[in-house]
Amino acid sequence: MGEVDRAFIQPQEHRPKPDCTRAEGIPLIDLSIISSPNSNLENDQALGVLVEEIGDACKNWGFFQVINHGVPLAKRQNIEKASRIFFDQPLEEKRKVRRSEEKVLGYYDTEHTRNIRDWKEVFDLNVYDPTVVPASYKPDDEELTRWFNQWPEYPADLREVCEEYATEMEKLAYKLTELIALSLGLPEDRFHGFFEEQTSFIRLNHYPPCPVPDLALGVGRHKDGIVLTILAQDDVGGLQVKRKTDGEWLWVKPTPNAYIINVGDIIQVWSNDTYESVEHRAMVNSGRERFSIPYFLAPAHYTNVQPLEELANQHNPAKYKPYNWGKYLVTRKRSNFQKLDVENLQIHHFKIPESELAEKIGLSVVHQPVTGRCFL
Repeated sequence: MGEVDRAFIQPQEHRPKPDCTRAEGIPLIDLSIISSPNSNLENDQALGVLVEEIGDACKNWGFFQVINHGVPLAKRQNIEKASRIFFDQPLEEKRKVRRSEEKVLGYYDTEHTRNIRDWKEVFDLNVYDPTVVPASYKPDDEELTRWFNQWPEYPADLREVCEEYATEMEKLAYKLTELIALSLGLPEDRFHGFFEEQTSFIRLNHYPPCPVPDLALGVGRHKDGIVLTILAQDDVGGLQVKRKTDGEWLWVKPTPNAYIINVGDIIQVWSNDTYESVEHRAMVNSGRERFSIPYFLAPAHYTNVQPLEELANQHNPAKYKPYNWGKYLVTRKRSNFQKLDVENLQIHHFKIPESELAEKIGLSVVHQPVTGRCFL
């Protein structure tokens, strides 16, 4: 392995395969009927088809791509160009805006996923600057703090292009949440109230060429803890999605000017497992560098995440206990700066046991006095 740090090496069972299957089945969805500036979600046949497509994609894949989405190509090109310029700088320049436990936003090049170092460098920025969050992960600490973006001196226009791009992402995110709400049988604006003081953020990713692409990953396997992710990836590609039906890792071929969408853990909880957040990861290669820009839609810090009351009832009880998003967020952030002895916080830690769910719907074990047989 030469000079490659062993911290990058994935366990044998999680190393990428060079002959990975292409994810031909991931839906490609055309948003043209709602992408015009004055469009509304009206009750017509075309919208019904679109909503059904979104629902099927969320249920069967957890991922889909969108085209004709309304995001101006120039906005995307501007942030992609600025990202390349920033990462092309010497390391000492990038580290002038390095993030830390005190400044959690900015540049970072030693991120870990599941305690394995990722082959990448990143630049994080919040959509709302500053963003209000809990000051501590401790449950009884009610103090709040503010996270501020750090901006480098060069490129000089990075802040401007990022803020303009964030505006476009927010518009698209709202359209997508409206479609997802409709697909769940909810009012189109059902999710809007969660984002009044949102904690959404954007990440600029750079994956340098890797001498051991069969041993390391740009980002290790994970699920997104937020509401949904909107990903712009370049023509190199590298995103892999774990197929729900058989657990096979599939490579997502880049589609020019498309965005890749995946539902996050919060949608899984809100929908009471109707939709599922799916594992994914990013490969690297030895010949080309890769860039990607994900936008992560996240609610206000004071949001208590739990199954929506419209989707949980006596016959389909809530499958998760409520959890506070702000505390969840700062707990997850904490793992960026220190190696934890236990698994980082996940939504399955709030999952209600099957035995408790059975009791809620009256599926208790009853014994027949004559035969001694039991049934649910």
